[in-house]
Amino acid sequence: MKSRLSLLFWVWACTFIFGQESTYYKVVAEQGDGIFSLLRKQGLDPAKHYGEFLELNSDKIKKGSALKLGEEYKIPYADDSFKKTGVMVEAMADAEEPIFDKELGQMSLKSDKLKDAVYYLITENSTDKDKSFAKDVSQRLAAELMVHGAQVYIMGEDASHNVLKDTASDDNPMGNYIKEINKRYLQNTGKYQRVLIIRSKNITESTNMSVAVYHYNKSTQGQRFAQNLQNVFKEKSISSRSSNEASLIFEDLNSLYLARNMLPAISLLTIESGSNTSASKISLKPNKKEFANLISDGIMNDYVDLEFEN
Repeated sequence: MKSRLSLLFWVWACTFIFGQESTYYKVVAEQGDGIFSLLRKQGLDPAKHYGEFLELNSDKIKKGSALKLGEEYKIPYADDSFKKTGVMVEAMADAEEPIFDKELGQMSLKSDKLKDAVYYLITENSTDKDKSFAKDVSQRLAAELMVHGAQVYIMGEDASHNVLKDTASDDNPMGNYIKEINKRYLQNTGKYQRVLIIRSKNITESTNMSVAVYHYNKSTQGQRFAQNLQNVFKEKSISSRSSNEASLIFEDLNSLYLARNMLPAISLLTIESGSNTSASKISLKPNKKEFANLISDGIMNDYVDLEFEN
């Protein structure tokens, strides 16, 4: 009986120890770090997690919030960390990693207005220059959505150069992304979820951008999402020519393939340099920061519209 009690105590102790260990990870304090700066650099809201940090590191905090250079400190795992709310998905490698690293120190939560929203961003690029533009825009957009409480997934670069392949091909990696997005969609059932593809072609910083917004004609959610994006673009258009009120409908096989197989509503942004005579295209300045902000505004408008209807 005594040995059984000892065994049970040992099992409980191990479970407790390993359970405690899994609630935090360790980082080394760098020059100039205090508790607030250390937590912020780890993607955490310092005001929310300050007390938890003190509890985890009570044996190492001697003078208020002063930290010792080179000392290891325990950082709590938290679902609201920007490391978890902003994720890069590499489907081919079956891996995830935070979108941001060094940038986390400059990010802070502005609101929770998008706390029940989940976004999946996919970029398609024709050239390395287009890739750089789309990547910068998608990361700026992701950051803006995250600081308002959204969960953001960026589909990794291993799909961007393959997405234009024949969709009937067995080795098309986009099938993996459909699988990954649908899996996360089911995990977040009940939340507002949208997919946005940003397709860039021949972008130059010296020429105005021609932007169009597409949606799947069998998705009312996707149509409204596209329309809200188009509305903010029209407000900032630098052309006196008016564009059509209706957003465009998917026609190419690849976009239709994605729309028919992905569970969330999906919209497509196409961006190219130069003036386009089509009444469905909107002319904008090639400013990555402003463009990302416009997309963010359209996304938030769509979310607010849905909340208002409900």
